Amino acid sequence: MPIVIPDRRRVQAFVNRLQTAGKHWQGEVFGWPAEYTPESRKKPPGSKMCFTPADFWIGESGIWFYALMWEHGKNKEPVEFLDDRGIIKEH
Repeated sequence: MPIVIPDRRRVQAFVNRLQTAGKHWQGEVFGWPAEYTPESRKKPPGSKMCFTPADFWIGESGIWFYALMWEHGKNKEPVEFLDDRGIIKEH
């Protein structure tokens, strides 16, 4: 079964809609499991942060995984994390 990696711009457009709605979402998108958790005013346990940032992830660890976290607040650009070590790129 072939694995299809979605275009990051399409993923980001999807995430932007979730971020605008501000509601928790979990499911499958672009053929991968994914989850979005909105920002919360609750302080994370054991953290110096004064709120829990919104976050989104898609993929499977070890294959392809992409995550966004709004560490600086919901109105700032998110911090990105991409793990694509499991993908062999064609030359």
